[in-house]
Amino acid sequence: MTIKLPKGIKAYFDADRDGSPDAIAATFTENGLVKDKGKTHEGCDAIRQWMAAASQEYSYAVEPFLIATEHGRTVVTGHVVGTFPGSPIDLRYLFVLAGDKVAELEITV
Repeated sequence: MTIKLPKGIKAYFDADRDGSPDAIAATFTENGLVKDKGKTHEGCDAIRQWMAAASQEYSYAVEPFLIATEHGRTVVTGHVVGTFPGSPIDLRYLFVLAGDKVAELEITV
């Protein structure tokens, strides 16, 4: 099933599919924020390092299949398959956008 994603969120998933930490960081605002696995990464450099570490540790693919709005955030649920414990799994990506950029992203189960 294909869903229509807002431009900034589509850019994030496209960059994630390409696996480039620089491309991921470029989808965020200058002071963007990522919360993942109990840690917070703030700013483009920290986000770039977070993605570089994640891509070295695991390989994975995300297929977004559901989009909703919850408490002012856009929630995208994606089916994630990869070389990590618990694969496959459906994860929730909670986005706050600032124009066409991601201001905040929280990844949860």
